[in-house]
Amino acid sequence: MDMISTEEIASRIDYTNLKANINLADVERLCKEAIENHFAAVCIPPVFISDAVKWLEGSPVKVATVVGFPMGYGATSAKVEGIKNAADKEADEVDVVMNIAAVKNGRWAFARNDIEAMATTAHLNNKIIKVIIEIGLLTPEEIEKVCEICVDADVDYVKTSTGFLGRGASVEDIEQLRALLPPSIKIKASGGIKSRAAAEALIRAGADRIGASAALDLIA
Repeated sequence: MDMISTEEIASRIDYTNLKANINLADVERLCKEAIENHFAAVCIPPVFISDAVKWLEGSPVKVATVVGFPMGYGATSAKVEGIKNAADKEADEVDVVMNIAAVKNGRWAFARNDIEAMATTAHLNNKIIKVIIEIGLLTPEEIEKVCEICVDADVDYVKTSTGFLGRGASVEDIEQLRALLPPSIKIKASGGIKSRAAAEALIRAGADRIGASAALDLIA
Protein backbone atom coordinates (compact mmCIF):
# COMPACT_ATOMS: atom_id res chain seq x y z
CA MET A 1 0.00 0.00 0.00
CA ASP A 2 1.47 3.32 -1.07
CA MET A 3 2.14 5.91 1.60
CA ILE A 4 0.06 9.09 1.42
CA SER A 5 2.35 12.07 0.94
CA THR A 6 2.86 14.70 3.61
CA GLU A 7 1.56 17.32 1.19
CA GLU A 8 -1.63 15.36 0.60
CA ILE A 9 -2.30 14.94 4.31
CA ALA A 10 -1.58 18.61 5.02
CA SER A 11 -3.97 19.73 2.28
CA ARG A 12 -6.81 17.97 4.10
CA ILE A 13 -6.18 19.26 7.63
CA ASP A 14 -8.37 21.72 9.52
CA TYR A 15 -5.93 22.88 12.20
CA THR A 16 -8.16 23.23 15.23
CA ASN A 17 -8.22 24.87 18.64
CA LEU A 18 -11.68 25.15 20.21
CA LYS A 19 -10.70 25.12 23.86
CA ALA A 20 -12.59 27.50 26.13
CA ASN A 21 -9.35 29.06 27.34
CA ILE A 22 -7.78 29.66 23.92
CA ASN A 23 -6.10 33.06 23.73
CA LEU A 24 -5.14 35.43 20.93
CA ALA A 25 -1.53 34.21 20.87
CA ASP A 26 -2.80 30.66 20.31
CA VAL A 27 -4.84 31.82 17.31
CA GLU A 28 -1.90 33.71 15.83
CA ARG A 29 0.34 30.64 16.18
CA LEU A 30 -2.34 28.43 14.64
CA CYS A 31 -2.58 30.71 11.61
CA LYS A 32 1.19 30.98 11.21
CA GLU A 33 1.69 27.21 11.36
CA ALA A 34 -1.24 26.60 9.02
CA ILE A 35 0.38 28.85 6.40
CA GLU A 36 3.82 27.29 6.89
CA ASN A 37 2.47 23.75 6.52
CA HIS A 38 -0.12 24.40 3.79
CA PHE A 39 -3.11 23.21 5.82
CA ALA A 40 -6.62 23.52 4.39
CA ALA A 41 -8.04 25.67 7.18
CA VAL A 42 -7.87 26.80 10.76
CA CYS A 43 -10.91 26.14 12.94
CA ILE A 44 -11.33 28.59 15.79
CA PRO A 45 -14.07 30.04 18.05
CA PRO A 46 -16.27 32.76 16.49
CA VAL A 47 -14.81 35.52 18.67
CA PHE A 48 -11.48 35.17 16.82
CA ILE A 49 -12.76 35.09 13.21
CA SER A 50 -11.68 38.63 12.36
CA ASP A 51 -8.20 38.04 13.81
CA ALA A 52 -7.74 34.85 11.81
CA VAL A 53 -8.96 36.54 8.63
CA LYS A 54 -6.35 39.25 9.15
CA TRP A 55 -3.48 36.83 9.81
CA LEU A 56 -4.40 34.55 6.89
CA GLU A 57 -4.90 37.34 4.36
CA GLY A 58 -3.19 36.53 1.08
CA SER A 59 -2.83 32.83 1.91
CA PRO A 60 -4.99 29.95 0.61
CA VAL A 61 -5.73 28.78 4.17
CA LYS A 62 -9.45 29.05 4.95
CA VAL A 63 -11.04 30.34 8.14
CA ALA A 64 -13.51 27.92 9.71
CA THR A 65 -15.53 28.45 12.86
CA VAL A 66 -18.19 26.62 14.86
CA VAL A 67 -21.89 27.18 15.45
CA GLY A 68 -24.04 25.46 18.09
CA PHE A 69 -20.88 23.97 19.52
CA PRO A 70 -20.53 21.48 21.14
CA MET A 71 -23.98 20.34 22.31
CA GLY A 72 -26.08 21.35 19.30
CA TYR A 73 -29.30 21.82 21.23
CA GLY A 74 -29.49 25.62 21.04
CA ALA A 75 -32.41 27.21 19.22
CA THR A 76 -32.25 26.88 15.46
CA SER A 77 -32.79 30.64 15.17
CA ALA A 78 -29.67 31.21 17.28
CA LYS A 79 -27.65 28.87 15.06
CA VAL A 80 -28.86 30.70 11.97
CA GLU A 81 -27.74 33.99 13.50
CA GLY A 82 -24.39 32.39 14.35
CA ILE A 83 -23.88 31.47 10.70
CA LYS A 84 -24.82 34.99 9.61
CA ASN A 85 -22.33 36.40 12.14
CA ALA A 86 -19.60 34.14 10.80
CA ALA A 87 -20.39 35.24 7.26
CA ASP A 88 -20.39 38.92 8.21
CA LYS A 89 -16.93 38.49 9.74
CA GLU A 90 -15.73 36.77 6.53
CA ALA A 91 -15.27 33.21 7.74
CA ASP A 92 -15.13 30.78 4.82
CA GLU A 93 -16.58 27.68 6.46
CA VAL A 94 -18.92 26.87 9.36
CA ASP A 95 -18.84 23.62 11.33
CA VAL A 96 -22.32 23.37 12.82
CA VAL A 97 -23.64 20.89 15.38
CA MET A 98 -27.00 19.33 14.56
CA ASN A 99 -29.60 18.97 17.31
CA ILE A 100 -28.38 15.67 18.73
CA ALA A 101 -31.02 15.69 21.49
CA ALA A 102 -33.80 15.95 18.89
CA VAL A 103 -32.38 12.99 16.96
CA LYS A 104 -31.98 10.85 20.08
CA ASN A 105 -35.63 11.47 20.94
CA GLY A 106 -36.97 10.76 17.48
CA ARG A 107 -37.98 14.35 16.78
CA TRP A 108 -37.11 14.04 13.13
CA ALA A 109 -39.10 16.99 11.82
CA PHE A 110 -37.30 19.24 14.30
CA ALA A 111 -33.90 17.79 13.38
CA ARG A 112 -34.63 18.18 9.67
CA ASN A 113 -35.71 21.80 10.04
CA ASP A 114 -32.58 22.54 12.09
CA ILE A 115 -30.19 21.14 9.48
CA GLU A 116 -32.05 22.57 6.50
CA ALA A 117 -32.25 26.06 8.03
CA MET A 118 -28.52 26.08 8.72
CA ALA A 119 -27.62 24.75 5.27
CA THR A 120 -29.84 27.30 3.54
CA THR A 121 -28.35 30.17 5.54
CA ALA A 122 -24.78 29.06 4.88
CA HIS A 123 -25.35 28.66 1.15
CA LEU A 124 -27.21 31.96 0.81
CA ASN A 125 -24.05 33.52 2.26
CA ASN A 126 -21.78 31.45 -0.02
CA LYS A 127 -20.22 29.57 2.87
CA ILE A 128 -19.21 25.93 3.18
CA ILE A 129 -21.21 24.06 5.81
CA LYS A 130 -20.01 20.99 7.69
CA VAL A 131 -22.74 19.32 9.77
CA ILE A 132 -21.41 17.63 12.90
CA ILE A 133 -23.53 14.58 13.73
CA GLU A 134 -21.61 13.22 16.78
CA ILE A 135 -21.58 9.75 15.29
CA GLY A 136 -20.41 8.02 18.47
CA LEU A 137 -23.73 8.85 20.16
CA LEU A 138 -25.94 7.56 17.33
CA THR A 139 -27.34 4.16 16.42
CA PRO A 140 -26.81 2.84 12.86
CA GLU A 141 -30.46 3.65 12.11
CA GLU A 142 -30.07 7.22 13.39
CA ILE A 143 -26.91 7.69 11.32
CA GLU A 144 -28.76 6.58 8.20
CA LYS A 145 -31.68 8.95 8.83
CA VAL A 146 -29.36 11.87 9.59
CA CYS A 147 -27.46 11.23 6.37
CA GLU A 148 -30.74 11.25 4.43
CA ILE A 149 -31.54 14.67 5.87
CA CYS A 150 -28.05 15.96 5.04
CA VAL A 151 -28.43 14.73 1.46
CA ASP A 152 -31.81 16.44 1.13
CA ALA A 153 -30.36 19.65 2.61
CA ASP A 154 -27.42 19.48 0.17
CA VAL A 155 -24.82 20.10 2.88
CA ASP A 156 -21.17 20.30 1.84
CA TYR A 157 -19.72 17.97 4.50
CA VAL A 158 -20.87 15.56 7.15
CA LYS A 159 -18.47 15.70 10.09
CA THR A 160 -18.14 12.83 12.52
CA SER A 161 -17.61 14.45 15.88
CA THR A 162 -17.01 17.58 17.94
CA GLY A 163 -14.14 15.97 19.81
CA PHE A 164 -15.84 17.06 23.04
CA LEU A 165 -18.58 14.41 23.39
CA GLY A 166 -18.34 10.63 23.27
CA ARG A 167 -15.61 9.23 21.08
CA GLY A 168 -13.85 10.54 18.01
CA ALA A 169 -13.80 9.25 14.44
CA SER A 170 -13.03 5.68 13.45
CA VAL A 171 -12.25 4.10 10.09
CA GLU A 172 -15.55 2.22 10.36
CA ASP A 173 -17.41 5.51 10.82
CA ILE A 174 -15.90 6.96 7.65
CA GLU A 175 -16.64 3.83 5.66
CA GLN A 176 -20.25 3.87 6.87
CA LEU A 177 -20.72 7.54 5.98
CA ARG A 178 -19.11 7.08 2.57
CA ALA A 179 -21.53 4.25 1.83
CA LEU A 180 -24.52 6.39 2.82
CA LEU A 181 -23.55 9.69 1.20
CA PRO A 182 -23.24 10.65 -2.47
CA PRO A 183 -19.83 11.75 -3.78
CA SER A 184 -21.04 15.37 -3.80
CA ILE A 185 -21.11 15.39 0.01
CA LYS A 186 -17.67 15.22 1.56
CA ILE A 187 -16.68 13.79 4.94
CA LYS A 188 -14.70 15.37 7.75
CA ALA A 189 -13.18 13.11 10.40
CA SER A 190 -12.46 14.65 13.77
CA GLY A 191 -11.89 13.77 17.40
CA GLY A 192 -8.87 12.02 18.83
CA ILE A 193 -6.77 11.96 15.65
CA LYS A 194 -3.24 12.08 17.02
CA SER A 195 -0.94 10.29 14.57
CA ARG A 196 0.00 10.19 10.90
CA ALA A 197 -1.05 6.54 10.72
CA ALA A 198 -4.51 7.40 12.02
CA ALA A 199 -4.87 10.25 9.52
CA GLU A 200 -3.78 8.05 6.63
CA ALA A 201 -6.24 5.31 7.61
CA LEU A 202 -9.12 7.78 7.74
CA ILE A 203 -8.19 9.30 4.39
CA ARG A 204 -8.01 5.86 2.80
CA ALA A 205 -11.47 5.12 4.21
CA GLY A 206 -12.87 8.21 2.49
CA ALA A 207 -12.25 11.25 4.71
CA ASP A 208 -11.82 14.46 2.71
CA ARG A 209 -10.87 16.60 5.71
CA ILE A 210 -9.20 15.82 9.01
CA GLY A 211 -9.96 18.03 12.00
CA ALA A 212 -7.06 17.96 14.44
CA SER A 213 -5.46 19.97 17.20
CA ALA A 214 -2.38 17.74 16.84
CA ALA A 215 -1.98 18.66 13.19
CA LEU A 216 1.80 18.93 13.34
CA ASP A 217 2.01 15.32 14.55
CA LEU A 218 -0.04 14.17 11.56
CA ILE A 219 2.58 15.39 9.11
CA ALA A 220 5.62 14.40 11.17
